Amino acid sequence: MNGFEKWDIAFREQKLDVFNNNIEGLLWLKVRAICRGRQLKEFLAENNITLNSTKVSDQNRELFDILINRVDASVILDRFLQCMNHEWYNEMGVDIRQLKEDLYKVQYYYWGGDQNNSLDKYFISRYVKIISKFSELQSRQSEIGANAWNYVQNSWYNNWTSFIIESLFKQNPRVISAVGEIKSVDFFIDEYPIDLKVTFFPNQFMEQKLKNILGTSEKSWLKKKCKNLGISCDTKASEPQQIYTLTEKLMEVGRSDIIRELEVVRGQIIEESQRNPIELIRWLYENQGEMRFGAENRLYLVLADSNDFTQAWKMKRAFSLIEPKIKQYIESFSSASLKKVQFEFKKRKYSTLADILFIVK
Repeated sequence: MNGFEKWDIAFREQKLDVFNNNIEGLLWLKVRAICRGRQLKEFLAENNITLNSTKVSDQNRELFDILINRVDASVILDRFLQCMNHEWYNEMGVDIRQLKEDLYKVQYYYWGGDQNNSLDKYFISRYVKIISKFSELQSRQSEIGANAWNYVQNSWYNNWTSFIIESLFKQNPRVISAVGEIKSVDFFIDEYPIDLKVTFFPNQFMEQKLKNILGTSEKSWLKKKCKNLGISCDTKASEPQQIYTLTEKLMEVGRSDIIRELEVVRGQIIEESQRNPIELIRWLYENQGEMRFGAENRLYLVLADSNDFTQAWKMKRAFSLIEPKIKQYIESFSSASLKKVQFEFKKRKYSTLADILFIVK
């Protein structure tokens, strides 16, 4: 088994920890980062390299075999990867300035579909397999259309805010981009391959912590407080709807102090996670979707609005707040920044390196 095959197998088997601090492994990842047709042609032309292979997969292997014997391999790869002209969005002609303005045109954040954001399964379970009369299905057309639009709008918002946040990292001279968008690696910082995950402080993790502190769920705690004030809500409604209704009714009767009490506890949970991030990091790895599972090194950029947990989505476009935090993080980055994390997924144990950059309002 040659070097290329060894690293290819490790990559496919999610044994990504073996790439850390390994010159040959990092070289393999960087070669993979330029494996797309256009980037590969440009790299070969810039460095006067000729390949005999015609298939991209074979060219990838051949280029690795050539570069593994060149002392300047890392230098020429890094030079190519750091050139922003090779990024895919330059080829697309994305207008970053206009995009930032357009993101403010999204005025609400509401997912179509179910809690797992699986729109097709939602439509099948809610309409296709339940409604037998076409006339009834047709009467729900606007409702179906609204669900589809909400899903597309939120997906669009998440995609492009994450893209801009990722580009803020890549613009830093200390960062080397994986321009070909290799799976599991967005960029390298000080030779550490890193996958960036932009997310909100997870609701499930927050609910779990709230229950530990309050002794009961957020809904039950609110209902108990409201019962003493003669406030009730529709118990048949969903849990989020009940929480929203009780919160609104408390505001109406001037009992914002009860809501504030809950916000203080939420703030304490976020602060504790900032001081000791390992628990949250492990939770994020262990609770990722099976279809998108990965055990790669990760930097989680976690957004949280401690004053109003439901409004954290707006922070994804608050680039004036995010950009200096990213710059500060990269400037202070060291080998100690990434923490060793061991976690379990589907009864299999993994070891990786990860960190969290909190953006808290």
